[in-house]
Amino acid sequence: MKTTFTVRHNEHVSSRRFEEVVSAFESAVGSVEETGFPALLASSKSAEQFETSIHSREGTSGFMRFLTVDHGAWLARIGLKAKARMYTIGNPLIARTMLEHDIAAALNVPVRLMIYEDAASRTTRLAYDLPSSLMSGLQNEKLAAAAKKLDAKLIALAVHATDAEA
Repeated sequence: MKTTFTVRHNEHVSSRRFEEVVSAFESAVGSVEETGFPALLASSKSAEQFETSIHSREGTSGFMRFLTVDHGAWLARIGLKAKARMYTIGNPLIARTMLEHDIAAALNVPVRLMIYEDAASRTTRLAYDLPSSLMSGLQNEKLAAAAKKLDAKLIALAVHATDAEA
């Protein structure tokens, strides 16, 4: 089966320095990178413990980091200069609001986004594909409504970090 749909790509273009955008972003997003999500899951013996663990690790944005890939660091090893980080962020409690309508939505949660310096324009960009557009191919109204709430949270985080609309 093949499905064709349109993905909406957002970029928030900021006059803030790369380091400022990264700092604002990371301060608003909690993390499970250090301990790992499998360890968090293993230490939770009930739904209540799991929810408590999630809430203790989410940031003010409601999100947490699952993975950070510093593209700039590895590009430097091969002689290229760039400031770029890709993040995988999410929150299982938010994901639940979508996955209960269609488990196939798990392909697109957690969300990936990229913060990078555009050297040519001397701007910093925070880019992501809007989750509701990624899930639109599933054609599920309840899922779409939940995904739009995720969109709003992601947009708010991006505006906070960049001080710029998409």
